Parts: sequence; structure tokens; C-alpha cells
Amino acid sequence: MKKLSILAIGALFATLPVLAHAKDITVGMSWNQKESSLETAWEDYFQSEAIEQGKAAGVKINWIFNVAAGDPTRQAANIEDMINKGVDIVMARAEDAAAIGASIRAAKAANIPFVTFDRASANTKPTAHVGGDSYDQAITTSTVFVDLLKKNNVHGKCIELEGALTDINAVKRTKGWHDVTDKSGVIETVIQVPTEWNPELFLSGLTNALKAHPEANCVFAASDFAFTAIQSALEKADKWAPSGQPKHMWLATQDLLPAAVKPMEDGYIDVSTSYDAYAHGKETVRVLIAIALGKDPGCSADGCLAKGRVATPATIKTIDNLWSRKYQ
Repeated sequence: MKKLSILAIGALFATLPVLAHAKDITVGMSWNQKESSLETAWEDYFQSEAIEQGKAAGVKINWIFNVAAGDPTRQAANIEDMINKGVDIVMARAEDAAAIGASIRAAKAANIPFVTFDRASANTKPTAHVGGDSYDQAITTSTVFVDLLKKNNVHGKCIELEGALTDINAVKRTKGWHDVTDKSGVIETVIQVPTEWNPELFLSGLTNALKAHPEANCVFAASDFAFTAIQSALEKADKWAPSGQPKHMWLATQDLLPAAVKPMEDGYIDVSTSYDAYAHGKETVRVLIAIALGKDPGCSADGCLAKGRVATPATIKTIDNLWSRKYQ
């Protein structure tokens, strides 16, 4: 990647909407939907961090939240309403990564900064993007998993439960898993199972994979939101046992969502890296304040991405601000 000169960076930010020396700003947040504890955690962390970071920066953030109920057309209308109300910054978690581009352009036409959250725009660059670092998630989980199996003298023959291949987060997790394991000499992936983020496909896909590959002794799941389905498949195959038991299936997951907390505490999941709502909230507010004060938020080409935290049965109870425990 080419480094930009100081003059080039200055010229770039001169073209962006700037709220110079703002002290009191209104952020309009458009949720694509709000059906899980994750969105509730995010919203709570936005507001608490806005108070804490805002005091330090001399900025007061007022919030307007609305929800599109999974409808891209409704989300566009919600964002248009916030633009018409004259919010200082628009933020959105897109229902449709392509459709959100029209809303970004509308905000820019009104000279209002636009921040995409969690889901990036597919075609129009916003003022900034904030999300989780899904590639780093997979790298950290896979690295610890390789070390764990090596320590236990296990040659891993893993079933990979992929996410939706249209989801960039899922694609990055698959890439991170293979970037670490394919060259490890410790783990080989015996089959990749597409799930489309459908819990029924987690169950049927893993069930069929276990039948086709009885030699499999480990699983990598691109997300553990459907962990009850994973558990059901392992129970059917008589491979549901905690670490240290002969029938234990070595398990590495992504996200450490509420369904996975107790299974990890009980030793069924060996390692996971959190999709860290707390870290996302802190980074989001940091970026919003920077934009409000006319500063460069310092994002990479992929955005301002917050990293997750690695958890194991030995460490999970000591991790503070673990949203998935608090918001079960």
C-alpha cells in the first residue's frame, strides 16, 4: 500500500464533511434490525462510551435510534428522515450492503458525515467504517488451536463449518483459518460445510460430515451463534464430551456469543475469539468524536476495526466486559 504524504492526507480530509470543534452533536443511528442481545449490547456501549469519552474530549453526543426491521427500503426512509432532521452524523448497520450506498450519497449531498457500522458498504465509501476484525479473529483462534493440539500430541482432522459466503466476515474467517492451519502440519481440514448462517444447516451439515468422516476429531465453526445445533450433531454422533474425556471433539469457534459461554466454561469449547461488542462500542465513539472535531480517525483501508479477545475454559471467567455473559 502506498503511503500518503501529509499534504495528500490534508487534501483528502478537506473534501470530507467536517464538524469543526463541535461540542454538542446528534448522531442518528439506523439499525437494520434489533432482534438479539448483541444489538442491545452495542447500543448500551455506544451510550456509556459517549459519556466517558465525550467528557474527556469536551463533546456531548445525543443519540437518535431507529430500526428498519430487516427492510432496506425502510432503512433508506429512516436515514432520509434523520438527514431531514439535520443530525450531525449518520451511522448505520446496513441491511443491504449495496442499497446503503444511496443513503451514503444522500448524506454527503447534505454535507453530513456517514459512518457504516459492522457491515461495510459494497459500492460507496462512507466517511468512515467501524467494525470487528474478522480476519484477526480467525488468526488468533487458529493459532491458539494449533498450539493446543500440538501440546496434546493430536493431529487435527477438522470439519470446517463455513458462514455465508456472501458475508465478507465469513470469508475473512475462512481465509484466516486456512492461512494458519494449512501450513501448520498439525491441522488438516477434511471437509468444508457451507451453512449460510442457517442453524438447520449447522445441524444437518455437521451431522452428515461426521458420518462421511468418522476420523474427524475437531471442528472449526465460523460462528457459535448456532451452538445448540453443533451440540445436537455431536450428541447424535456420540462425540459430546468435555475436554479430557475420551470422546471429546476439539472445538474452535468464532464470536463467543451467549449460546457458547456456558459450553466453554464447562470445557466443551476449547478456544474462541470474541466478537467484542464492548471494543466495538469504544472504537465507534472514538471515531465519531474524531469526525466531530474534524480530525482524521486513522482508519486503515478496511476501516477502523476492533480486535476480539481470545478465550479458553481457563480464562473466560476472568475476561471483563464480556457482553455475551452480561446480556444472555
